[in-house]
Amino acid sequence: MAEKLQEHLFVIPLRDVKRAPVWKRSRTALKDIRRFLMRHMKSEDVKIDKSINEKVWERGSEKPPSKIRVRAVKMEDGQVQAELASE
Repeated sequence: MAEKLQEHLFVIPLRDVKRAPVWKRSRTALKDIRRFLMRHMKSEDVKIDKSINEKVWERGSEKPPSKIRVRAVKMEDGQVQAELASE
């Protein structure tokens, strides 16, 4: 099993999602979360936890949250695992 290398807490802004068509907003939000984590954690391999997916889709595809708090852990093998941060 790979050990933890880095652990970060991010508040990811999702305000740019509002520019997408109404029916594509939650899908675009998940793509933006993945893109943000790839950029900030410097890894192409990003795994998003089910809890993040449920939080984004909580109010349907038209009304994702404006920001989301995520805990990202980079493993030794370069994989990034992201989960919803407890508030």
